[in-house]
Amino acid sequence: MVFSSLIFIYFFLPILFLLYFITPKRFKSIILIIFSLIFYFYGEGKYILILLLSSILNYLLSKKITHNKKILVFGIIINLLPLIYFKYTNFIFENVNAIFNTNLFIKNLIMPIGISFFTFQNISYLVDVYKDKKEMAKNLIDYLLYITFFAQLVAGPIVRFSEIKEDINNRKLNFSNLYIGIKRFIIGLSKKVIISNNIGLLINILTDVSDKSVLLYWIIAISYTIQIYFDFSGYSDMAIGLGKMFNFNFLENFEYPLIAKSITDFWRRWHISLSRWFKDYIYIPLGGNRGTKLKLVRNIFVVWSLTGLWHGASWNFILWGIYFGIILIIEKMCLKNFLERHSALAHIYTFFLIIISFVIFNITDIKSLGIFFKSMFGFNNLPFTNFETIYYLKSYLLMLIISLICATPIVKYIKNSKFKRLIFLEPIIYICLLFIATAYLVDSTFNPFIYFRF
Repeated sequence: MVFSSLIFIYFFLPILFLLYFITPKRFKSIILIIFSLIFYFYGEGKYILILLLSSILNYLLSKKITHNKKILVFGIIINLLPLIYFKYTNFIFENVNAIFNTNLFIKNLIMPIGISFFTFQNISYLVDVYKDKKEMAKNLIDYLLYITFFAQLVAGPIVRFSEIKEDINNRKLNFSNLYIGIKRFIIGLSKKVIISNNIGLLINILTDVSDKSVLLYWIIAISYTIQIYFDFSGYSDMAIGLGKMFNFNFLENFEYPLIAKSITDFWRRWHISLSRWFKDYIYIPLGGNRGTKLKLVRNIFVVWSLTGLWHGASWNFILWGIYFGIILIIEKMCLKNFLERHSALAHIYTFFLIIISFVIFNITDIKSLGIFFKSMFGFNNLPFTNFETIYYLKSYLLMLIISLICATPIVKYIKNSKFKRLIFLEPIIYICLLFIATAYLVDSTFNPFIYFRF
């Protein structure tokens, strides 16, 4: 089940609301856990035991872990083993087969949805309790709610227990938060269904065009960036909104990353919870930016290789991570002052590198990736443009312009500064957005969620 589906919006959520708000306070957490497990079971029935057993095991380990490094190491290994098995086994076998001409593989090995996210939450909990016993959950119910809560279970944000500890223990019925949460959910749904899905259709159309051009490849590359931004930030908005409806306050996961002035700035704005996780649990323990420049380069290289690998069991993801690592090293060593002095150039430079990065991210086959880049930069004897390119560009130009505008704070600024007197129209606008998104869901079968494979 995904948030951007009719069954979730018009069946699952209303039934949960009804039961949640009539249930006595002491049973509300249990209701959320039950519905979260139903949510997960709907999409990954056979793997629900992994989710439950890992949650219970981590809770039990946390009871014994305070300042006991052996238990901490054991806990981290136990958490990583299922992730490595389901996500990376066949990738490892593929590379072994290529080197030794063998035929190793495991049939029907499907990665459990959300395993990359709840594994990281389990590990962060163990590390935080190891450092400070005060971070421990009061009981198993609290911990199960922390891990299984459907709003952030399958695609984040990656939440730390300390951040929602008070929310778990002291949730109260709050209609103001409910209204804020509904608005945020509708914004995320609109980003996902109205923008990301339509840009995804454009990508599919252009990919299948027989007479390609240089401009067509650039449109695809820019569309990759737009699609994944609105896909994932939309899902994060829906998660944050759902959390708010039930009085959980999740931290922001995106802060207009496409207007960043450097790649360093971009990663302060893009998938913030993941960047923070790698910084706090990998980068800083390795030494961070302390020590020699060689150690700094090593630490960045390790963190970004792992970041790429976390995103997927494929060489293009590892290349994607290393690509960002190299750029971040160059920025820290050489470009920081230049980018700070030349704002306009900094924006152009950053957006260009972001576009290149998401070409690497989207094309898993390295040979196809090379062909794509050659075509982008005019090395495949293609015309700059042609009739089909112009036709599809005109057809989707308005959607592309709207999406680029919505990727900036312009809409938020206009809303906050120009339309305060028209606040009475706000509910009507959100109802219209929900109606339009619903119409798209009814009419279209194209509704992928990119980060489900991570």
